[in-house]
Amino acid sequence: MTATDKTKTATIGDRVTVHYIGTLDNGAIFDSRDSNDPLTFILGEESVFPTLEQEICGMHCGQTRNILIPTEKAYGPRKNDNLLKVDRSQFPADKTPEPGTLLTITFSDGEERIMRVMSCDDRDVTLDANHPLAGLDLTFALTLVAIED
Repeated sequence: MTATDKTKTATIGDRVTVHYIGTLDNGAIFDSRDSNDPLTFILGEESVFPTLEQEICGMHCGQTRNILIPTEKAYGPRKNDNLLKVDRSQFPADKTPEPGTLLTITFSDGEERIMRVMSCDDRDVTLDANHPLAGLDLTFALTLVAIED
């Protein structure tokens, strides 16, 4: 049964539906979910940031809350270890890497990683495997719209 009354509060194990606008410190929106595309998940299954789940627990339907998730509890800091400089000759001659392009790179052990082209010149291409939101604090203006037991 779906609860939309304001007396029911969300607890671990509940299936919840939320709307939110996710912003960065500079006000830029990085993601949003509204009535056309709500986010539904089960609290406690860690399908979203644990800090976000903790903040939703205890909220009631219709309640709105601003939730700050600091860098270390979101995607972590940007790491220089996630930067890779590759010789330009490793790319097919008919493919010109351009900054901002996402590439799927297969390593010798078969592992695949999505990397973003950071820069390139005639000799080298610098790739970045950091999550695009790494190193950033995330703020969610979140409304709990439904709770299911």
